[in-house]
Amino acid sequence: TGALEKDSHQLVDDVLQRVKEKHKTSMKGKYESLSEGIKLQENQTLLNSIYTQLYIIEGEREGVNEEHEVLQMEKTPRTQHSQDTPINCNDIFDPLPEPGYEKNNRMRKDKIKTVLTKGIAGIGKTVSVQKFILDWAEGKSNQDVDFMFVLTFRELNLIRDHQYSLHRLLLDFQPGLQDLDPKVYDLYKVVFVFDGLDESKIKLEFSDAQKVSDVTETSSLGVLMSKLIKGDLLPSALIWITSRPAAASQIPSKYINRLTEIQGFSDPQKEEYFRKRISDQHQASRVISHIKAARSLHIMCYIPVFCWISATVLQSIMKQDHCAEVPKTLTEMYIHFLIIQTNVRNQKYDEKDERDPRKLLQSNRGVIVKLSELAFKQLMRGNIMFYDEDLRECGIDVTEASVYSGICTEIFKEEYVIYRRKVYCFIHLSFQEFLAAFYVFYSYVSTTSDALKVFDLLHNLHKGVLDKALKNENGRMDLFVRFLLGISLESNQRLLQGLLTHTEDSSESIKETIKYIKDKIKEWKNTLSAERSINLFLCLLEMNDQTLQREILEFLKSDEHSEKELSAAHCSAIAYILQISEEALDELDLKEYNTSEEGRRRLIPAVRNFTFCVVSAINNVSFFLNVFLSFSLADCNITDQCCETVASALQLSDSPLRELDLSNNDLRDSGVKLLSTGLMSPNCQLQILRLSGCMVTQEGCSHLASALSSNSSHLRELDLSYNDPGDSGVKLLSERRSHPNCKLEILNLDHGGYFRITPGLHKYTCNLTLDINTANNHLSLSEGEKKATRVEEELPYSDHPERFDCFEQVLCRESLSERHYWEAEWSARGAGLSVMYKGIQRTGSDCRFGLNEMSWSLVCFDNKYSAWHSNKRTNLLAPSSSSNRVGVYLDWPAGKLSFYSVSDTHTLTHLHTYHATFTEPLYAGIRLYPDSSVSLC
Repeated sequence: TGALEKDSHQLVDDVLQRVKEKHKTSMKGKYESLSEGIKLQENQTLLNSIYTQLYIIEGEREGVNEEHEVLQMEKTPRTQHSQDTPINCNDIFDPLPEPGYEKNNRMRKDKIKTVLTKGIAGIGKTVSVQKFILDWAEGKSNQDVDFMFVLTFRELNLIRDHQYSLHRLLLDFQPGLQDLDPKVYDLYKVVFVFDGLDESKIKLEFSDAQKVSDVTETSSLGVLMSKLIKGDLLPSALIWITSRPAAASQIPSKYINRLTEIQGFSDPQKEEYFRKRISDQHQASRVISHIKAARSLHIMCYIPVFCWISATVLQSIMKQDHCAEVPKTLTEMYIHFLIIQTNVRNQKYDEKDERDPRKLLQSNRGVIVKLSELAFKQLMRGNIMFYDEDLRECGIDVTEASVYSGICTEIFKEEYVIYRRKVYCFIHLSFQEFLAAFYVFYSYVSTTSDALKVFDLLHNLHKGVLDKALKNENGRMDLFVRFLLGISLESNQRLLQGLLTHTEDSSESIKETIKYIKDKIKEWKNTLSAERSINLFLCLLEMNDQTLQREILEFLKSDEHSEKELSAAHCSAIAYILQISEEALDELDLKEYNTSEEGRRRLIPAVRNFTFCVVSAINNVSFFLNVFLSFSLADCNITDQCCETVASALQLSDSPLRELDLSNNDLRDSGVKLLSTGLMSPNCQLQILRLSGCMVTQEGCSHLASALSSNSSHLRELDLSYNDPGDSGVKLLSERRSHPNCKLEILNLDHGGYFRITPGLHKYTCNLTLDINTANNHLSLSEGEKKATRVEEELPYSDHPERFDCFEQVLCRESLSERHYWEAEWSARGAGLSVMYKGIQRTGSDCRFGLNEMSWSLVCFDNKYSAWHSNKRTNLLAPSSSSNRVGVYLDWPAGKLSFYSVSDTHTLTHLHTYHATFTEPLYAGIRLYPDSSVSLC
């Protein structure tokens, strides 16, 4: 009996092993190739030959939401940075190392059960899944897993009304599992991949109303999949779900153990992709050079699909005998791609190679127009997947669908899915939007009579679509608008000759539309979101209008940017211009910009997105530090963790940076240590480094001393004021200046002390007292002249020439001419907090704080805030949580005066900043309202 049982177990194991090997072979055959162009065997490309590792991070980048996905990149271009935790797709279920594992070589052994990976359309979610499956099937990774199953929502949609057991469902997708006993699922390690949650038309149900705990129990697909994700069904199974960002919320976060985001290609990965995709390396280098030169195209190439489109177009153009103009805008790129793919269809079905684009498009006009109608109608309905009935609606004969698919090859994909029912989609949402825009313009040209064109219907069309896009905060029409405006250009109409019945003289309409866009930017000011502002600017570029770009670059170079007030919309445009501009600025100092808090918020990400990890949305240090000779990041909340990226940028061979200001950031000794590695690089040409107020102690000074004595050090000036170097640090740096290799000429160690090792602005705290000789007769001073109270009776103060006689105001004794921070708290309805020159008048209406050129004031009254200077009022947004305490920060040498609301937890919320050139010491002052008191904290 024992022998029989042993033989029986062996037989079962043999069957299971055969099923596993058969399943692996099937999965390898299904996933080892990518189809490029028409789906023919000869056009199959081995995935491993062109696969480029995508950048996947733990968690998600701040700002990933339901806005149009292409635009996410255009305002926050992706690049690796130190706060990201990169993950290889093969390690998607592996926990991150435990803290300290480097020392004890320990890692957690338990796999992560459920992973949700977000990523925009075309970013590489499905290809990542394909690589994950292929490496397993080829025995390269995850060999502890027995079975992997891929269930795409695209296919599941076709059977969404059916009842299924899990085992039956898997058999329909993988017939090779028919010999598998349903009882063994629990005995083996299984991975389920649910690809494309954003395409799902299945309602997931996470309630406990229906119980399903066995693989043979039948239920709806929504219940079945929900039970798998929750772990009620096959609790040991690992689940990987991919989704575009907007759809990810369908799954409650409590059921997700790891959230990741695919960021697409970083800059080095873009180049790697082109070199793998293009076998001729000389041609690959030319393509890469052109993409880098056209920065708006280079930014878009973080999307793998766009890399493929760009490679296809640029390769084709470079092979032509004549010198064709290389596309520089999105619209031009997509028109060329359409022409190329249409020719591929001609070669396949008509065995003709038509070199004349006009004849080529003319012979295929009917089909392309019908596809464009399909694109437009489905875009307006919010659909990216279509079925036979959708094609019929646009006059497309579904019996010839393969020919229609071939006309644009990968532009329009036709896929057989479960039960052999066909489903259709365009290769990428952006191409659907391009064809939809073409359909709108084609309809305009075809139906508008010459008699009506005197009313400039084209401009009215542009205006109507722009207005609709501006109202759509999720950006769903932004790219569509850009394509429509681009196609309207006569140069692009000429490229589309053959599809259009005739070209339009659109020059006047384009001028009107350009003016309308610029007026919108000015008109909406601070109410226009950053996304809408950027898209309006991109619309101008798509129409080849660079006047605004040139105006802003000239404005940045002039002194006007510190005087003229910038709207938030202008700041968004400036931020994007700095990203795409090929022209370098010699200096950028954000403190100099005269804008609102919202405007400053929009400017700062422009620096952060291309420098280092100040917040979550930060990137590409090499851009800014390789564009500017002088660059200031003072007061930008840079931390020690960011310094590694800065150090890396300093080591780049082509950086022109000579001056870097990192003052007033809490870098600490750990950050200075990282910076010092960059300073010691032979490539570092930095001559001036400002680290004032960066919490540096003797330890940090020793790292800097080592850098100063390095053979490669070019530093001539080092500012370490407002730190705590201690006697040993001062001695070490002073002695190092005499080292033969040290080129240091200026060393600033002023205003040091142990109290400087305090985070934030509190390192500049000063002790102020009220001057009774300046107090109005209705102000009572108490608590050691730290508190002023307004009273009804007139107090018997002696006459004094510095006393305020008309308004309830008082000055402090101490003169202020360095960096100073203080706080004041009021009772009752509010107070006015100010700084001024001592020579301010003491009598008459001109002595009131903020109503003259000698004082700068913040008024806090009934939870409303306003800033006053030279009798000009600026209304401010009140902080979300009410507070009766305000912090004041004065950087006298830098000409900066800032006010902050101080919460109960001592968190500072910025209210307003003045920028001025102070010519003499300042004094703090207070104005009191009836029944109020103010205390210096």
